[in-house]
Amino acid sequence: MRIGIDVGGTNTDAVLMDGDQVLAAVKAPTTADVTTGIVMALNGLQGQHPFPPADVRAVMIGTTHFINALVEARGLAPTAALRLGLPATASLPPMVDWPDRLVAAISGRGYLAHGGHEFDGRPISPLDEDELRRHAADMAAHGVRSVAISSVFSPVNTEFEQRAAEVLGEELGPDVPVSLSHEIGRVGLLERENATIINAALRDLAAGIVDGLAASIAGHGITAPLYLSQNDGTLMDVEFARRYPVATFASGPTNSMRGAAVLSGLDTCAVVDVGGTTTDVGVLTGGFPREATVEVSVAGIRTNFRMPDVLSIGLGGGSLVRGHGTDVTVGPDSVGYRLTKQALVFGGDVLTATDVAVAAGRVAIGDPSRVAELAPSDVAAALERIGADVADVVDRMRISADPLPVVAVGGGSVLLPDSFPGLGPVHRPEHFAVANAIGAAIAQVGGEVDRVFAIEPGRRDAAVDEARQEAVDRAVVAGADPATVAIVDFDEVPIPYLPGNATRIRCKAVGDLRIEHVAGRHA
Repeated sequence: MRIGIDVGGTNTDAVLMDGDQVLAAVKAPTTADVTTGIVMALNGLQGQHPFPPADVRAVMIGTTHFINALVEARGLAPTAALRLGLPATASLPPMVDWPDRLVAAISGRGYLAHGGHEFDGRPISPLDEDELRRHAADMAAHGVRSVAISSVFSPVNTEFEQRAAEVLGEELGPDVPVSLSHEIGRVGLLERENATIINAALRDLAAGIVDGLAASIAGHGITAPLYLSQNDGTLMDVEFARRYPVATFASGPTNSMRGAAVLSGLDTCAVVDVGGTTTDVGVLTGGFPREATVEVSVAGIRTNFRMPDVLSIGLGGGSLVRGHGTDVTVGPDSVGYRLTKQALVFGGDVLTATDVAVAAGRVAIGDPSRVAELAPSDVAAALERIGADVADVVDRMRISADPLPVVAVGGGSVLLPDSFPGLGPVHRPEHFAVANAIGAAIAQVGGEVDRVFAIEPGRRDAAVDEARQEAVDRAVVAGADPATVAIVDFDEVPIPYLPGNATRIRCKAVGDLRIEHVAGRHA
């Protein structure tokens, strides 16, 4: 058995699964401290389908802890950004395009040093270790608690980042964590550097959050390994999560899309996930979320780490409804996890989308008599507005005129019509309300390579084979069963403005979680 948990802005969803069978599914309100909501969800599973904790082989959690901390500028560590690239790159220092409030929240300090590489691995300039030690002394003097190191073209050659980390470790001590950009972002210096700085700023927080999640699971007598969902729909263990908290940012939408694929049986479709606060729309290709191919803005910061291509709008079950008739609006603001206290059907005084759904007879929750006085025309207008807003987002996510099935998941999907004009019927599979938790429970383990190869004449096949094998090896090291690992995504793009037949190769391999590996570690 496995337990999948997904923490959303309004609800914490949980499922107990035995293979592909859903034994129990519950929703609990997300709490301010998040872990209390997880405990409530686990209690709900036990009450719905009692199970021996020892029979649980793994627990998978998708959490909003880290993205919320960044957006709210809360709990971030004083962070230094060290860039290796002088004499190049000096015109745009680290954090040059960051919002001022986030630079202040991390007490951000930028440092430039010699080093870096050309696209083909040749050094720009030698690493100056005395220079690094001077920078480390200044970091220590200013109370830096986490460091992000980025080097020009480090995805091609990692040696300078790794040596710089060793030097800083000697000077700052083992208690100051170091994040390396080649382990986090893709080719593209500023965006990769930004992602690394974000990760570094979250490292302090990550240890406490992961320990708290583990404690909430252990409190139920569950001793199985804990995994967290990543942005690309795969899993990472708790040690990886401590080192790379940034990898959890889009786990919610990704879990929903993976769950939609399993529940609907469709591996290529648009997925509309309507939660309590937002509606996320993404596209599945081959059963996995289509990844963003351009920079992704997170809390106003440009990044380029692995993220699904998702469009989100402020529309969900907790969205505020205002106006009448053709002037009606739904969202973008929401009562969030306070829905069960503030919505009309729960005795509150705020008209929400959930109230509209109850008035329309689409769902039976709360006290329907409290919305009996709503004008039918206003209810119909609100639902029409919701359908039109979501249909527009789905249409924007299409990249061709080919038919694209639409799968609706999430508890708030009862707000959607049975079909979208020009898009066809809306599929609502069984257990659609907890697709996100199911996506977490069935998640696999992956490995990815994304770097620039200088391909010599006649050596293209060898470079491709090298990238494929490296992706497979990374998936196996992460805990995938070697017998199940397969390449699920491959992209090869020549870079004509660079010499030497430079080609960017991106390759992703995915496999099932190695149960023997889990059981052995558990033992």
